[in-house]
Amino acid sequence: MDKVKAKKHLGQHFLNDENIARKIAETLSGNGYSDVLEIGPGMGVLTKYLLEKDFTTYVIEIDHESVDYLNAHYPKLHGKIISKDFLKYNIKEVFEERQFAIIGNFPYNISSQIVFRTLDFRHQIPEFSGMFQKEVAERICEKKGSKTYGILSVLVQAFYEAEYLFTVSENVFTPPPKVKSGVLRLTRKENYTLPCNEKLFFNVVKTAFNQRRKQLRNSLKSFGLSEKLRENPIFDLRPEQLDVAQFISVTQNIEADGVQSQ
Repeated sequence: MDKVKAKKHLGQHFLNDENIARKIAETLSGNGYSDVLEIGPGMGVLTKYLLEKDFTTYVIEIDHESVDYLNAHYPKLHGKIISKDFLKYNIKEVFEERQFAIIGNFPYNISSQIVFRTLDFRHQIPEFSGMFQKEVAERICEKKGSKTYGILSVLVQAFYEAEYLFTVSENVFTPPPKVKSGVLRLTRKENYTLPCNEKLFFNVVKTAFNQRRKQLRNSLKSFGLSEKLRENPIFDLRPEQLDVAQFISVTQNIEADGVQSQ
């Protein structure tokens, strides 16, 4: 069949540079897993290099035309193409409790949601790599003190080591996007369980950054902070001034405060 036409509503920009596709495939180490899930393979420019590796490659693709193309051109993928929306699909149907890596040239309009979904399955995903809009890739890897440091930065770095690998020009896509792209790799930390209530940690981080210009004592009012806790110097800070360890400390303080005030 002919090439797939890029669909604007799916945010499709097809990579047409073989060297970059090969470089992205090589970002996966294969350590701790034997299965890989590629999100949004399109016409398989990255897939073909994944299929050369020792691990078993699955792909998940929402675009039926792309699914037909992959079925026609990649016989090795037969039985391993999931024609679903990654954001809504229960990936345990395929992987059960097995460890697997995620890779892809992610549609920019849902790339942050893909990361949040990956965090939901962090116990099964030791490695994650792929291409984002450059600013999003940089934000995920950003450290405290920067204006672009935010919810994604903290939540990802709580569980993964984040590395910005390289920048990709607009000119290697069909159609070309209006922005540059960036490739990153996330490697799950050896100890990726937090010494605090993880659900509360997510809630604290999101609430703090939703009012990022305010000091924590004001942005986190909804947690019912005691007067004593509000006097803790860490609550003088704004969210972008805290690293992951400090956010864990804030969460532990709120947890203990709630227990003591009951």
